[in-house]
Amino acid sequence: MVIVYAFIDEYKHTFLLDKYLNNFPEDFKAKILKHRRWQDAQLSLLGRILLRYGLKKYYQINEIDIALTPNHKPFLKGQDIYFNISHSEKLVACIIADFPVGIDVEFLNEKINYMDFRSQMTLGELDEIHHANNKIKCLLKHWTRKEAIIKANGRGLQIPLQSFEFVNNECLIEDKKFYVKEIFIHENYTCHIASADINILNETVVFEEFFF
Repeated sequence: MVIVYAFIDEYKHTFLLDKYLNNFPEDFKAKILKHRRWQDAQLSLLGRILLRYGLKKYYQINEIDIALTPNHKPFLKGQDIYFNISHSEKLVACIIADFPVGIDVEFLNEKINYMDFRSQMTLGELDEIHHANNKIKCLLKHWTRKEAIIKANGRGLQIPLQSFEFVNNECLIEDKKFYVKEIFIHENYTCHIASADINILNETVVFEEFFF
C-alpha cells in the first residue's frame, strides 16, 4: 500500500500544465481547463499525476483505463488494484492498495466553527468535540474518518455521516464492518485511510512526496 502526495505551487502551474496535461484523455483535459482557480486545476491534475506515478513505480502498471461505478466512484478497469484521491488546501494525496480503500485529508483551519458540522456528527461525537482542548483537530479527526469510510464504501452521499459512529477505529455500515487508520503526512493536516479489509490496520504504508 502506497500513499503518494504533493503540495501545489502557483509558480510551477504553467510548467505542470505544459508537461503533463497532454498525457491525459480529452475529457479530463477539458475538465482541468474549465477550472477558474489555478488551485482547483492543479489539485485535480496532480491527483491524476500522482495516481499514474504511483501505479508505474510501485505496481509496474504503465497504461490505465479509469471508469466509474454506478455510484460514480472511479476505478481501474481490468486491474485488481484500487485507489482513492483526496485534497485539501495545498495538499493532494493518492492511496493505492490491493483492496478497496478510501482516504481523506483536511487542512487544520482554525477559522472553522465546529457547530457548523453538528448535523453530520452523532451526539457522542459532538460531546467529545465540545470537551476537547483542540476542537478543530478533534472535529477533523471525526470528519476525515467518516469521509474515508464513505469513500471506501463507494456509495457516497447515500450514507448519512451522522448514521454511524466509531468504536476503537471500527464502525458498521449496513452490517458491514469498516476499519480506519490515522496517517501522518503533515502537521497542518489531518488524514485517515479506511477499508472493509482488516489488513489496512497492519499493512505497511509506503509514503513518497512527489516533487515537480
